[in-house]
Amino acid sequence: MAEDKGKKAIALKYERGKDSAPRLVAKGKGYIADKIVELAKEHDVPVIEDEKLLSAAYNLDIYEEIPPELYKAVAKVLVFVEKLKKRI
Repeated sequence: MAEDKGKKAIALKYERGKDSAPRLVAKGKGYIADKIVELAKEHDVPVIEDEKLLSAAYNLDIYEEIPPELYKAVAKVLVFVEKLKKRI
């Protein structure tokens, strides 16, 4: 299978009660993006495709909190993840 060198991925982390906002904890292109997605799936972390959020958050530094202008997009992701957790 050919690797998509243009593919990008990010990983966000948020701990309710500890973090004031989600943080970018990983980002990468090509092989690194594939590994981010692979590790997420191995650890039952939901993988969500959202190009707008990816594009905006990809410019952040690692461990940087997402800015307020991304709260709405991330909130949608968090709601989706919570719904998934309730199904399990």
